[in-house]
Amino acid sequence: MKPARDGWARFLPGGTVLALATLGPLGRRMPAPGTWGSAAGLLFFAAVFMDRYPGGDAANLVLSALAAAAAAGICGAAEARLGRRDPGEVVLDEFVAMPLCFLGWTDLRQALPAWGVMLAGFGLFRFFDIAKPLGIARLQSLPGGWGIVLDDTAAALAACVTLHAGLWVLR
Repeated sequence: MKPARDGWARFLPGGTVLALATLGPLGRRMPAPGTWGSAAGLLFFAAVFMDRYPGGDAANLVLSALAAAAAAGICGAAEARLGRRDPGEVVLDEFVAMPLCFLGWTDLRQALPAWGVMLAGFGLFRFFDIAKPLGIARLQSLPGGWGIVLDDTAAALAACVTLHAGLWVLR
């Protein structure tokens, strides 16, 4: 596998790239690493956005876009260093995508308690991330870290749409 040409993270030391891409031991030592990376992203959402939701959806979108760009570089460099396409231990992509499941948080919380929305969002995200329906699988063929990150971003947005559709049905 050729080194990532477009990734800014190619200049970082290998140990740093791998530690960031795997979220330390979550990707390297835990069973079902994608689920653990998603759980870390859920905890991040809870810590940063859930209670006060500072900046609302705009802050979620901006922070997620910046995080996705950073993650694309890191994940692409990790992929090149590991010599495998979209390695399972790379879970930074799940972490940065997870908050997107909860765009429209204030509307979602009206139908269910916060823990119910978070559990549903987590489950839907894992479903869309694993099954990759609706053309999500095609995003993996994008070059470098973008293929790693954008399929998870699409899975999170599909989970978000499904949550809002469920809210609409409940109303």
